[in-house]
Amino acid sequence: GTMDSVRAGPYGQIFRPDNFVFGQSGAGNNWAKGHYTEGAELIDSVLDVVRKEAENCDCLQGFQVCHSLGGGTGSGMGTLLISKIREEYPDRMMLTFSVFPSPKVSDTVVEPYNATLSVHQLVENADECMVLDNEA
Repeated sequence: GTMDSVRAGPYGQIFRPDNFVFGQSGAGNNWAKGHYTEGAELIDSVLDVVRKEAENCDCLQGFQVCHSLGGGTGSGMGTLLISKIREEYPDRMMLTFSVFPSPKVSDTVVEPYNATLSVHQLVENADECMVLDNEA
């Protein structure tokens, strides 16, 4: 799967093996599935990894999250993660690099819905959003 490709790829060695968190299936291009079901099952494990990395910092200033807003995992679970990090670290900066879907390179018709559902979460929980166009 995707995780195996990352591990075996040229940048696989820059990630700590115990920081990989993954489930048995994806969110199927569905924001609600990524936010409420599949993502909700994994969020505690992901937050444990975040907490462990944060504890290793001498002066944690904030977090950077890179995610896509077209699919279900990046939009649904990505915004769930941002929300949970905001709850746990309310005084730290939250910066996102959010890739918005483009109709010219769209995989699925629900990408605009996923992005729209994500924007509210970003407005509520992110201090800065770097918006990237998937067409660029």
